[in-house]
Amino acid sequence: MKRRKASPTGLGVLLAAAVVGLIAALWTWTAPGDLARWRAAPDGRGVELHLLDNGFHTDLAVPRAALEARGGPLAEAVRALPAGDWILIGWGDAKFYVDQSPMESRLPDGARAFFRPGNASVLMLDPAQRDPRALFAEDGRRSFRLTPDGFEALGAHIEASLDLSSGAPRIAAAREGDDARFFASRETFSIAHLCNHWTAGVLNAAGLPVRPFRSIVSSELMAAIDRAELDTAAPRA
Repeated sequence: MKRRKASPTGLGVLLAAAVVGLIAALWTWTAPGDLARWRAAPDGRGVELHLLDNGFHTDLAVPRAALEARGGPLAEAVRALPAGDWILIGWGDAKFYVDQSPMESRLPDGARAFFRPGNASVLMLDPAQRDPRALFAEDGRRSFRLTPDGFEALGAHIEASLDLSSGAPRIAAAREGDDARFFASRETFSIAHLCNHWTAGVLNAAGLPVRPFRSIVSSELMAAIDRAELDTAAPRA
C-alpha cells in the first residue's frame, strides 16, 4: 500500500503553525532573575536607581558616587566626566545614537543601523546635576533600590560592554556643548540587539526577570519593574 504524500496545502498549514508557535514562545519567553538580589531590604540599605523612558529609548540614572566607589574601568570613565551627582547611562549605535539632526534626514541611517550586521556601538555616560525625579515625571520613570550584590552585578554588566582593547575606556564620540561622552562598546547594534534589549540585559543581571523579545519597546522594561514590585511587595496584614 502506497503512502500518500503530504499536500502542499498541508505543509503550508504545518509551517504556519510552527511559525505561530515560535512567535508565541518568543513573546512569552522570560529570562529569570533573582528578586532577592534585585530588591533591597526595607531598612534603606542598597542603591537607588531610576529607569528613564522617553517613549522609545531607556536610560538608567545611577548615583555617581556608587559607580566611582566600585573601582575599575567604569569608575575610571565616570571620574573623567564633568560634574554631576547622577550619571545617565544608555547604549546604542555609534552613529545614529549620537546624531542629533532631524529624524526625517536620518531614516536611511536608521535602516543601516537596524539591518546591517556588525554595526559599532557606544556606551553613553551623561552627568546630570539634578535628581532624576525632578527631570522625569513618574509616567516616564521607574525608581527602584538594588541590594549591594544587585548593584555590583549591574555595574559589572555595564562595564563588560566597554571596549577595553586599548587597556582603558575609549571615548568614541562627543557632542559639541554636551557633557555626555560616548565610549566605544565591544557589542554590535542591530534589529536583534537594540538599545532597550541592552538595558533589559543590564536589569536582568541585577536580578530583574525580563522578557527579552518584548523588550524591543521601552514600555516593556517599565512593566517588568512594575511586575517585580508586585512580586516582592510585602503581604498585607
